Amino acid sequence: MVPTEDASARKREIEEKLQQEQETLAFIRENLEKSDQLTNGMVSILSSFESRLMQLENAIIPVHKQTENLQRLQDNVDKTLSCMDHVISYYHVAKDTDRIIREGPTGRLDEYLACIAKIQKAVEYFQDNNPDSPELNTVKGRLEKGKELLEAEFRSLLTRYSKPVPPILILDAIGGDEELEAAEDVLLEHLPQAVLHDIICIGGWLVEYGRNQDFMTVYFQIRSSQLDRSIKGLKEHLRKNSATSGALYSPAVQAKRKDTPTKKVPKRPGTIRKAQNLLKQYSQHGLDGKKGGSNLAPLEGRDEALDAEMDAYIHCISAFVKLAQSEYALLCEVIPEHHQKKTFDSLIQEALDNLMLEGDNIVGAARRAILRHDYSAVLTIFPILRHLKINKADFDATLQGTAAGTKNKLPALIASMESIGAKALEEFADSIKNDPDKEYNMPKDGTVHELTSNAILFLQQLLDFHETAGAMLASQVLGDTYNIPLDPRESTSTSSSYTSDFNKRLLSTYICKVLGNLQLNLLSKSKVYEDSALSAIFLHNNYNYILKSLEKSELIQLVTVTQRRAESSYRELIEQQIHVYQRSWIKVTEHLTERNLPSFQPGAKLKDKERQVIKDKFKGFNEGLEEICKIQKGWAVPDKEQRNFIRRAQRTVVSDAYAAFLRRCADLPFTKNPDKYRKYRPEEVEEMIDRLFDTSA
Repeated sequence: MVPTEDASARKREIEEKLQQEQETLAFIRENLEKSDQLTNGMVSILSSFESRLMQLENAIIPVHKQTENLQRLQDNVDKTLSCMDHVISYYHVAKDTDRIIREGPTGRLDEYLACIAKIQKAVEYFQDNNPDSPELNTVKGRLEKGKELLEAEFRSLLTRYSKPVPPILILDAIGGDEELEAAEDVLLEHLPQAVLHDIICIGGWLVEYGRNQDFMTVYFQIRSSQLDRSIKGLKEHLRKNSATSGALYSPAVQAKRKDTPTKKVPKRPGTIRKAQNLLKQYSQHGLDGKKGGSNLAPLEGRDEALDAEMDAYIHCISAFVKLAQSEYALLCEVIPEHHQKKTFDSLIQEALDNLMLEGDNIVGAARRAILRHDYSAVLTIFPILRHLKINKADFDATLQGTAAGTKNKLPALIASMESIGAKALEEFADSIKNDPDKEYNMPKDGTVHELTSNAILFLQQLLDFHETAGAMLASQVLGDTYNIPLDPRESTSTSSSYTSDFNKRLLSTYICKVLGNLQLNLLSKSKVYEDSALSAIFLHNNYNYILKSLEKSELIQLVTVTQRRAESSYRELIEQQIHVYQRSWIKVTEHLTERNLPSFQPGAKLKDKERQVIKDKFKGFNEGLEEICKIQKGWAVPDKEQRNFIRRAQRTVVSDAYAAFLRRCADLPFTKNPDKYRKYRPEEVEEMIDRLFDTSA
């Protein structure tokens, strides 16, 4: 029974599942049928839509093409009308621009240039499209007129607004003096900014469109004139100030330096003026030679205008460099780059030529002074030459790119100054050696000869310019001329290659040569005196003056570079002359010796001959003392220290000898009137000797 029940249950279960599967299958079939119906409907709709699209396309495409053609035609019409308007405008350019062109560009440059641009385009149009039309000639004429007015405006603006730079502003820019600390840069504004803008615009247009370079000539002519006038104005300013107050510097610069912690502005020492001050200084110290003469022009009494001219020229050199640099900066804004150097070369020629001409005049004046044996005048070359050399690097940098002839002007002037300076130094040394021994020119009192004072003062000027003077000699003279050993590194013919040490040795040897010539000449001159004592005083005074002058001016340091015993040699010469002078007193003191003095016994009576010998000794001493004091009182020993030394030494010798003689003869009964022969007491003799070399006594 059990198995049958299980089978029945299993059968029912299978039948139920089969029933479910049949129901599912029927559902699927039903859905498939519906899907087929929907698909068929969609296909029908799409087919209908496609048919309608094809009908729409066939209707729209012809309309689109027709519209596109119409749009193209419209664009062509618009372009044609625009071109027609543009072309027609060219025919009206001459009329539209007539008033503006006639009135010129003054005050409305931008509008004027825009007007010129229209005319230029009209010219280009007619040249390309209708070269035979009368309108072309019209606009061409208008363009030429416009260009002429632009050129005229360029010239007018430059002429109207270009002014010389005020001297005070130039002095501010150059700092007043080369030895001062670097001054702050001072802006030199040559033209107002608005004017400069117009000039730059006009110049640019003339180059790019006007095809015209004439304005460059106009530019350098006008600016060249202003540059030259600026330098001349500075020179005149310096001359006036020098004549009135002696001040050569800008008040603005001086005011600034009062308020700032910079060093005090030194006044450039004039070469001749400095010599005069030295002469006064030595006069106060009793070293001045008041009498005697030479064929050298004296340094005293010179016109200070020479120093003013020298200072003015030095300032103008610095001003030229500063102004030229400023002009080049301005020129670079106006002139096209490939024309700048040539235009600048032309611009600076007038001012540079005037400076070089003035330098040549200075050289010429020095050359004429040498012919007159006025060697002090050539000293003006030294500060100028030193200044030129100091500024040569700036000169070269400023003139870079100019023509060779322009760049060589300064080196040629320097070479000329070195040549004339070296010639003056050599001829000065020869003049010291060959100064004639004229009796009427010799100082009657044996004081310092004018030849000595002038020679020393001349040499002292070389201290401030020892490098310049050394380079002068080196540029013209080979080292073996002065027997100076040459270092291999210095064996070259150009002055610039000589080292500073060599130049110093060369100058030292030159100074020693001058001093040697002076010593030989003084020795020759001393022979003019008939009195050997006066000759000794003369040589003593001159040797002492030379030594003291060398020491006071520090020339001795330069001399000892090549002559280490120079100082001791002069002291030996001075001592020798003192000894020669002292021998002049032998004719006085020889009467006080015991030679021929009779021996006697106390209480013994002297013979007449013996009494006469003693009387003659007293008489010879008295007369000799009176005579020598009378003569030598009029002689001069300007150096107080030396004067006192000579007096003291002679006083000791004579006074001691006289006192000893008086003691020896005190008890000798050689006369009834001893006061007649014992005329002076030893104290009185000393007083008489103390009045030697004193014309006021």
